[in-house]
Amino acid sequence: MIESAVGALVKDGCKDHCGSVSIPYPFGIGENCYMNKWFEVSCNETSTAPTTFLTSIEVEVLEISLADSQVHVKSPMMSVNYSGRTAGKVVKLAGSPFMFSEATTTFIAAGCNNSAVKSQIEPLIDACESTCKNKSSDPEWYCTAERCYESMIPSPLQVFNATFDREDSKECKLAFQADVEWNYSSDNNITDPNWQFKVYVPLVLDWGITMEETNGLYLNYDSPIWSVGGFSSPNFGFLNDFVKLRGCYDGYEGNPYLPYGCQDIDECKDPKHKPCGHLICENKPGTYVCKGNKAWPILLGISVGFGVVCLLTGTWWMYKILKKRKKMKLRKQFFKQNGGLLLQQQLSSTKKNIERTKVFSIKELEKATDNFNRDRILGQGGQGTVYKGMLVDGRIVAVKKSKVLDKKNVKEFINEVVLLMQINHRNIVKLLGCCLEIEVPMLVYEFIPNGTLFQYIQDQNEDIPLTWERRLQIAAEVASALSYLHSEASIPIYHRDVKSSNILLDEKYRAKVSDFGTSRLIAIDKTHLTTNVKGTFGYLDPEYFWSNQFTEKSDVYSFGVVLVELLTGEKAISLVGAEEEEARGLASHFILSMEEDNLFNILDPQLRESSAHGEITKVAKLAYRCLSLSGKQRPKMIEVAVELEQIRLLQNNSNSQQNHEETGYVKNEVTNQWDSASRGALSLDMEPLFSSEPWGSLEMQQSSNTI
Repeated sequence: MIESAVGALVKDGCKDHCGSVSIPYPFGIGENCYMNKWFEVSCNETSTAPTTFLTSIEVEVLEISLADSQVHVKSPMMSVNYSGRTAGKVVKLAGSPFMFSEATTTFIAAGCNNSAVKSQIEPLIDACESTCKNKSSDPEWYCTAERCYESMIPSPLQVFNATFDREDSKECKLAFQADVEWNYSSDNNITDPNWQFKVYVPLVLDWGITMEETNGLYLNYDSPIWSVGGFSSPNFGFLNDFVKLRGCYDGYEGNPYLPYGCQDIDECKDPKHKPCGHLICENKPGTYVCKGNKAWPILLGISVGFGVVCLLTGTWWMYKILKKRKKMKLRKQFFKQNGGLLLQQQLSSTKKNIERTKVFSIKELEKATDNFNRDRILGQGGQGTVYKGMLVDGRIVAVKKSKVLDKKNVKEFINEVVLLMQINHRNIVKLLGCCLEIEVPMLVYEFIPNGTLFQYIQDQNEDIPLTWERRLQIAAEVASALSYLHSEASIPIYHRDVKSSNILLDEKYRAKVSDFGTSRLIAIDKTHLTTNVKGTFGYLDPEYFWSNQFTEKSDVYSFGVVLVELLTGEKAISLVGAEEEEARGLASHFILSMEEDNLFNILDPQLRESSAHGEITKVAKLAYRCLSLSGKQRPKMIEVAVELEQIRLLQNNSNSQQNHEETGYVKNEVTNQWDSASRGALSLDMEPLFSSEPWGSLEMQQSSNTI
């Protein structure tokens, strides 16, 4: 046996290259230069560029890698109906130490309406189908227009064959296995006109040697310096076990398949390396060490530098800790100052279940709103700003950041927040909690996504039309919410700013009563609560100006204006005149139209075409009563809610034809009422709100909604 030189890749006297391809042992050119017949390589030097072949399996070699135990070869491309191209051949590796690389092999089918089946003779392995989109006039070019591929193959695989479904089709088809890196490289450009003329693609084969062939290799080393991996394929008739040598360890070089093949690298003799600089370099097996008298200044410098870094790092961390403690101390101070302890006591002692209510930390809300980013602003007003945020549990919320809080009223503020947290109605925006760790407390509400009723009326959406049924539903839901606040809350609550822009719409376009402009409540005679706002022009109760007293009937008047908005589609206040300098109130215009028997001429055009004239007339009559100049003549909110619910229940059975006589009745009725109002009192000589049978209590369903 010819011995190899230390660190060589081939045996002595053997060729180590064929053209540009390196031929390391166990591969070899010529007798006694390869390990066994499977690794015999032939070199054809008669062509312009020398070509390398693995004689045993009849494939052309592109590259041999000792480190990965892989050989890169040319993979044939199988085809059907392709002029100028051979059909390809079946690749058979059975019985050899070679197999298709599981990690780097992909199966590709190309062409129009091509369905290729990959198999190992038996059984079927996989299938791949490509389809057509825009067929080219050139059928051969279209071979590359569409393709599909599978990135994994079963292991082990030693035989590759591809068969085509629909071979009777005249369209060209291709199928082949390829290196997955080539599949994603720039060489694989299916838009290149020359791509379809390729006769091969690169393919990677794994290879190994038997355990018997490793005998003697280990005996030449004091310790193993290569790693060993094995593979076998008993299911496909390949019964021998093989191992893959992973090349030499770091710090060694050579060929692990040759005796004394892996030798230590002397890094100290490498003039380009100079691993130790000006210090003394001492070579060790697989590595090296630096030593000498000149090492201590470097060590000293490293130590000093490390100490400085530690000092600076420690100082920075101390500053951060002190700053954090100061911030935490200030937050605790604000928490106590804003009544946090009282709120905790109230929450723990209340008998009512306050579902999912929470005292938020400022850190939670900063994270939820991206540090109160301006892009998160939902709205701004004189009292504060509302931000959209997302809590850690995924809930979307609206965070109200107020500007001012009267510190003298902290106790009242906390008591009122506790009261609001207990309000639980499906048509009232839910107060989820508050934050007291900053100078001015913040309130956290549920987020309602579909804007306001005002926007919905003024900018009607063709995809979600504002039908009469939806208008009646919204009116009934708002009335139910206000009735709950007036009658069902532990302390009656007057909203005082009922308007279409304070009515929000959720994802199903259900009404949610809200008032983000209100940050605190004030007590009046300790019998009810009312929001501390002035109201909005166009919705304010006229009686409020005469008496300066806000009552529950004031909310009824404002709700009446909202009803008229739903009926007419007009704004509460609009500009009229040649130059639009004169303001006209919707309420007075509606009353005048009722007097003149002109109801259906001022309705929203969509409602004029509706068949629900009876229901529309009833709601118009109800709106008129809500707009009575005398609060005593207006119905209570609970009566309004019940009557609207009755209209909804009878809606499906109502007569779709408009009763003209009923309209005339409305005219006479409202005319008589308006005449009485001009004399100082409105008449209640109208049909009763309730039948002799009691309607029953309103259903208050548990939900996550409050104001």
